[in-house]
Amino acid sequence: MPIVFIIGTAGSGKSLLTASFTNWLRISQQDVATVNLDPGVMKLPYSPDVDIRDYVNIEKLMRQYDLGPNGALVMAADLIANEIGNISREIEAVNADIVFVDTPGQMELFAFRASGPYIVEELTKENKVVVYLFDAVFSTAPLNYVSNLFLSAAVYNRLFKAQLHLLSKSDLLPKREIDKIIDWSANPKALENSIETELEGTKRLLSRNMAQAISQLGLGFSMLPISARTGEGFLNFNILLERILARGEKYT
Repeated sequence: MPIVFIIGTAGSGKSLLTASFTNWLRISQQDVATVNLDPGVMKLPYSPDVDIRDYVNIEKLMRQYDLGPNGALVMAADLIANEIGNISREIEAVNADIVFVDTPGQMELFAFRASGPYIVEELTKENKVVVYLFDAVFSTAPLNYVSNLFLSAAVYNRLFKAQLHLLSKSDLLPKREIDKIIDWSANPKALENSIETELEGTKRLLSRNMAQAISQLGLGFSMLPISARTGEGFLNFNILLERILARGEKYT
């Protein structure tokens, strides 16, 4: 029963992808479970089999500790760790073939707090995969793409799990833009050329140095375009997941 964590910046499409892809797998007769780890979400496009909101209540935290929404979310992120045993037991009781975990909308509340790596490690002892979403619309400019590249590398550094990368919302861009981003992900030289021609000054220097540093670390960022609305890329996404889980690859 492998666990797949869907991670990305706010608005990158984590919940919609969780809903659409798990539905696609179910149509293919696969036994799939979903877990919502976002205690602050008001509405989800799927009905989670396990829901952190059953354990951590944002409104209650705000009242009890006189906190604003952001303060309550920070406290809730740490309280999730206290409930990891209960959540794990719920997941094991579902006994699905694969489990998809929809992480908090604000990525820093999950990946960059001390509780994040603990949750990933302790949420059952099954195989784990991290799926990082690059928002296609945000990633069209080299400055934005490199920023997302840096965040993705930071997530890997925090969680140290097999990780693959999806270019979400690919239906919102023309093919030439998608091809450009995919080329950047596969060819560091193409990214460097775009940085040199489209950026200047400090932005160019920092973007170039960050991209080179990540490349020198040997971290691969091959990317698959995917659309939660049209289903584009779902078959290839499934193939990549199966390959990573079977071989224990770090990057695709």
